[in-house]
Amino acid sequence: MELIEKKSEFEGRFGKWHGSEKLENYPFVENTYAPFTPARRSLPMLNLALISSAGAYIDGTQPFDTEIWDGDVSYREIPIEIEAEDLKYSARGYDPTAVQEDMNSQIPIERLLEYEENAVIGRLNHVWWSLAGHIQNAALVADELAPKIAERLIRYEVQAALLIPASRLCHQTMGIIARAIEMQNIPTMMISVDRKMTDRIRPPRTAYYAGEFGSVAGKPNWKQHQLRVLDESLRWIETFDQPTARKLVVKLETETEMARGER
Repeated sequence: MELIEKKSEFEGRFGKWHGSEKLENYPFVENTYAPFTPARRSLPMLNLALISSAGAYIDGTQPFDTEIWDGDVSYREIPIEIEAEDLKYSARGYDPTAVQEDMNSQIPIERLLEYEENAVIGRLNHVWWSLAGHIQNAALVADELAPKIAERLIRYEVQAALLIPASRLCHQTMGIIARAIEMQNIPTMMISVDRKMTDRIRPPRTAYYAGEFGSVAGKPNWKQHQLRVLDESLRWIETFDQPTARKLVVKLETETEMARGER
């Protein structure tokens, strides 16, 4: 199975595209089929990888290049011990205010470590992967970035991966990467706030809700909201038995909480 079906057609359309950051008339990738790998371990027994496309990098190190027309297809491996105040963001395609205010709104390290402590997951892999997902040339993602990320997950003996895009185009980038990871027999889950985009790219597993770019993992400084986004998303890694996109109940539970005056 291909990461981008009819990739040569995409490359032809992309070569003729002269749009802007707002993606007017952008030739989005459209896939029909999705790879799928059943979960072979239960959540309390697996090593979970986190992949974020918020463009995070450690302060003092090389930032992502947001000026490249095609997009920066490099990545960073960041230890989970790195504190929020030590991260900077090469933000492209999204407003970084939320993640700067609360890293967990886009990079939920603290929430996932709580899941590890409570044995919801076996453990969070000791490094996580950061990339700048606003990559206009999707063919470069398929040819260069996605295989490299998949290889690194194999190297770390990861048993499942959680992918969290930050911007609209990040959803396309992360969908391609999810497909590459799944084709290496590692189950994935991608959280989405743009179902139309993920329906186009067809990552194997998608948990979607009506959220906002830049805080896809939950509203900043609202722990319960973040946990609502993550809880079902993670548990569905086990229960999905075929490529599926399913809506989270985040909105209903949040409205109930607010009506009770709990937020």
